[in-house]
Amino acid sequence: MIVGTVRELKTAEFRVGLTPEGADTLARSGHQVLVESSAGAGSGFDDEAYRRAGAEIAAAADVWRRSDLVVKVKEPQPEEFDRLRPGLILFTYLHLAALPEATRALIDSGATAVAFETVELPDGSLPLLVPMSQIAGRLAPEFAAQWLRRPGPGRGKLLSGLPGAEPAHVVILGAGTVSTNACAVAIALGARVTVISRGLDGLRRVEERWPGRTAVLTSTPYNIDRALEGADVLVSGVLVTGARAPRLVSRAQIRTMGEGAVVVAVDIDQGGSVETARATTHDDPVYMEEGVVHYGVANMPGSVPYTSTRALAAATLPYVRRLADGGAAALRQDAALRAGTNVIDGKLTNAAVAEALGMSATPLT
Repeated sequence: MIVGTVRELKTAEFRVGLTPEGADTLARSGHQVLVESSAGAGSGFDDEAYRRAGAEIAAAADVWRRSDLVVKVKEPQPEEFDRLRPGLILFTYLHLAALPEATRALIDSGATAVAFETVELPDGSLPLLVPMSQIAGRLAPEFAAQWLRRPGPGRGKLLSGLPGAEPAHVVILGAGTVSTNACAVAIALGARVTVISRGLDGLRRVEERWPGRTAVLTSTPYNIDRALEGADVLVSGVLVTGARAPRLVSRAQIRTMGEGAVVVAVDIDQGGSVETARATTHDDPVYMEEGVVHYGVANMPGSVPYTSTRALAAATLPYVRRLADGGAAALRQDAALRAGTNVIDGKLTNAAVAEALGMSATPLT
């Protein structure tokens, strides 16, 4: 099979789908590897590293045209829609529940689209989402700390506080991978932390990991009201696999945080759980709403591409190999890849995405 990777076109996205190690692994297995020129530069990989690994360097148009399998990081951008075609397998993060235009382009193209974020193991875990969720969670308090400072729109508060000045209050929605990693960093930075989640099991794990260091509350409008009033930071990290994030925080609740507070909407790539949140970019990361700073960059791990690419590639490479070895048949033979399939033969196959977009789904059998 011919496996290709291209330079990401999403604003300030420096990650790359295949590393030289991945190219070497595929080449040793008898596959041909195509890499767009400079695709890996933002992650620290020059073209020569790919050549040494057995890859051919080519123009973007050639990679898209010749490849049977294209491995990316982010969803196809509008400039790439016309490069999608029947017979092509696209393997990348898609988050289609919040992207109706990309969904329609994939359906209309006849391509097969497999989403990293919905590849699911029998125990319900999401092996290709975990590493980027860990990074986004760990970055969230760092960005919150940055935008709390002055000069700037924040209220000028240090997360840790000092004797005579209380620490910042960080409220975290969710108790999954994003949220627990955000919790770990916020606690390490000395903040006062409240974690709010629907599931008691997740809250118990938080309490057991950081006994006495966090307040843990069940997710109800009443508890969210109480926690957000006067809070300095809100980190939203809510996930429903493949689906749009549920709307949990209203505009009125954001208003109660007060001037100069900060919202970091990690779940914005799935539509976001905060009413006032919208997607932003690394080039223009924040905006003000109700006097509160909102950070909504949908590809947060792209700001640390050296780390992100290596962590992501380590997780995705075994699945890339399965697709390269088995082609489209692997989607039916491998339960995890079957769960990851979102579009095939002009049909939407993921039920959660279909429900979010008001469309119908045809299960892959």
